[in-house]
Formats: sequence, C-alpha cells, structure tokens
Amino acid sequence: MKVIPEVVCMGAHILDVLVRPVSDIPPGQGTALVEQIRMTAAGTAAGTALTFAKLGAEVRTAGAIGTDPAGDLLLSLLERAGVDTSLVVRKPEVSTSMSVLPIRPNGERPSLHLLGANLAYTVDDVDFAAVAAADHLHLGGTEMLGPDFAARILRYAKDNGTSTSVDLIAPGGMGTLDLIAPALGHTDYLLPNADQVLGFTGAENLADGCRRLLDAGAGLLAVTCGADGAVVVSRDGTEHIPAFTVDVVDTTGCGDAFSAGFVFARGLGRTPVDSAVLGNAVAALVAQGLGSDHGDFDLAAADAFARSA
Repeated sequence: MKVIPEVVCMGAHILDVLVRPVSDIPPGQGTALVEQIRMTAAGTAAGTALTFAKLGAEVRTAGAIGTDPAGDLLLSLLERAGVDTSLVVRKPEVSTSMSVLPIRPNGERPSLHLLGANLAYTVDDVDFAAVAAADHLHLGGTEMLGPDFAARILRYAKDNGTSTSVDLIAPGGMGTLDLIAPALGHTDYLLPNADQVLGFTGAENLADGCRRLLDAGAGLLAVTCGADGAVVVSRDGTEHIPAFTVDVVDTTGCGDAFSAGFVFARGLGRTPVDSAVLGNAVAALVAQGLGSDHGDFDLAAADAFARSA
C-alpha cells in the first residue's frame, strides 16, 4: 500500500469545551476555580483529521455543522491545524454539535453532549468525486450516519480504489450489530474500542465479539483497550500491543488519534502490529494534554517517542 497523500474523514464534527480538573459539580449556584478551560475541534471525523494532519496527510473533513458561532469556531480550529474543511456543509436549522467535558483529575471525561448537526448530514451532502479521488476514506460514526448511508459511501469508495476505515461513536451500551453490519463488508479497518465490540455484538468476551465482526465482513480489527493498549484481530489470529506509560491528563481524542496513527502507518506499508504501535504512540502523546488537538508532533517525533518510551 502506498503512502497516503490524501484522506477524507467523514462523519462527526464536534466542538469540545473542556474544563480541568473537575472533581465534583458545586451545589446550587456555587463556584469552583479550575486550572484550564479550552475549546477544541473533536469528533470521530474532525478529531481524527487533526492527527492525520500532524502525521503528514493531506486531509479533508466532511460532515455537517450549524451556521452558528460554534460552527465558525470549529472550522477555524480545523483550518488552523491544516485541515481542509471545504467538504463540510452548514445547516442553518440546527446547532453545531458540542460537548462539555469536565475532566476528572485522573483523566476520565464524563460528557454532556448535544447531537446537533451531525444527525443532519445526508447522502445528498456527500461529494462523491472527492471520495473517489482520495486514497483513503475514514468514516467516523458509521452508526450515526445509518447503515444504508454508510454502506453506500464505503462501497462507492472501494469501487473507486479508495481504502476504508470505520470508527464508532456510540457507547457500547447503545449499539447493535444491525446498525453497522451492512457497512462491514466494505470496511478494510474497523477501529472500535473494547466496550463497543462487546456492546454492538452482544458478546460476553472480546474474542467472541471480534469474531462476530470479522464474520460480518470487516477486513481487520484494531481495537483500543484503554490503558491495556490495543489488540489487532484478523482471521489469522490476535496480537496484543501494550500501551505506552505516560502521565495522563485527558483521554479525550485518544481513540481518534489511534485511528489516524494506525491507518497512516498502514498507508506507509507497515504491518498491522507496527501500525498499532504508532496508533498507541500518538494516542499517548495526545493524552498528556487537554483536548483532541494536544501535542506538537509529526511522524518522526511519534516514531521517536515509540522507540524511546
């Protein structure tokens, strides 16, 4: 597989408002002083695009946002990071999707989420020529787009020689296999977390859940497992890739960073295991600061971190 010069990240675009640290919410109209409040681009399309751009891809995002000030800010944050937003459509009747994330001292991140314009993105908004011209399509939030929509876009990409990856956005407890099964036969790399594997398949353990996803048509699974790292699962077997040990500030965007690192490395011709190493490395770099855009790194720096950690 050749180096990926152009990637389209399609799906969820979210403006995150992150507050750190938050141990508890003050009662009534009380006030608590915090160390940081930041706003960043995020989501399984926009957040993944941030890391793709850092690694050196020419990356475009495609999705829906509102015509509100939050949408203006989201676009400006992506463009400042080197992401082409020309495929993003604006919907005047809905708000830009946003999340408020009170970050706990240990890096955990409960979420207050507004679905917003992400649900308004339709097949009529898709620039099919851009998908066909790309070397890779990353579809972030397949279940949010709907099974028929997702399958049509992924099938079109594959028919035009574009490789594909899929990430999920819903928590495992909100997922069912029928939401994603039609898309899996057109998916080269499926990139869920362990909770999503269990929730979407109804399996009692990760191994059984991964087998069900492979049986449904997915080409290769790279499953993130939090502090336990990742597992790469194919029809030939399973490989565990440990996480890097870092001081975690915030886990927001780590899964999206892993997705970008894994896919980018596959585009360089690296093995699935070595690709997961790069995915873990960029996730670890992002986890050391606040927000999906944390970390001033490129491919060389990420590889150097992986060798030295």
